Amino acid sequence: MQILDGKKIAAKRRAILKTQISEDFKTYQRAPKLVILLIGGDEPSLIYVKHKLVAAQEVGIEAELLTFDAKVSTTTIYTEIEKLNNDPTVDGILLQLPIPKKFNEEDYLQAIDPLKDADGFNYQNQGKMLQGYDSIFPSTPLGVINLLSEYQIDVQGMNATVIGTSNIVGKPLCVMLSNLGATVTMCNINTKKILDHTINADLIISATGSKFIVKEKMVKVGAVVVDVGIIRDQKTQKLVGDVDFEHVAQKTSFITPVPGGVGPMTIVTLLENTHKLYLKHVK
Repeated sequence: MQILDGKKIAAKRRAILKTQISEDFKTYQRAPKLVILLIGGDEPSLIYVKHKLVAAQEVGIEAELLTFDAKVSTTTIYTEIEKLNNDPTVDGILLQLPIPKKFNEEDYLQAIDPLKDADGFNYQNQGKMLQGYDSIFPSTPLGVINLLSEYQIDVQGMNATVIGTSNIVGKPLCVMLSNLGATVTMCNINTKKILDHTINADLIISATGSKFIVKEKMVKVGAVVVDVGIIRDQKTQKLVGDVDFEHVAQKTSFITPVPGGVGPMTIVTLLENTHKLYLKHVK
């Protein structure tokens, strides 16, 4: 069993990105800029945004946080997004999810210019991804793909089972795996017996946010297991994931820890996406 160390790989990729941005600054005379919009006071979102801002500054990306009270009008958010779309110094825009239920999440994601869509949720970018074209891909799924690649895990020809089919993680991840030549099974909340779909899988990726949904009996010996979930255990107050790591790890060839697996890769991928958008604007 080998750990897929997202923390280590993310640090390596940040160092490479920092060098690239430093060289780009000499050529283009400005740093990339990312603006994050945060609506309401969701505590996990506040913590996550803080990590994003620190990481952005570390690599030389100018990061700005715009915060809005949960009672802010829907028009105000549209106006702010439009202003950022038209600002030539802004390269990436990120709407931190989740947002208060009174807002139509999808409407705001689609209001972001595809050429400033740092998290790859605009329909244009999603459509390009679906058809296998170069685009801005969602940060968490792409972070998973990059982590596997860093450990030279070739998914081509693998039987891959993805548990959880959200628009943010599961669905785009299934598309990316399929584009890379994997045979993909998608399990959702209506799947009657998930074990039937995991027990023969070469690669299992779980992204449900349900503690220990993936158990030892569901995993074949030698499988690669990626845990996208992160949950605070109410008894121990420790962070855990979808995968019962203690019992599953011994059967795997590779497995991600929680924390320190997918989370750091999500953040560095967001920064790489911002840099990619920046190059489209300055060249």
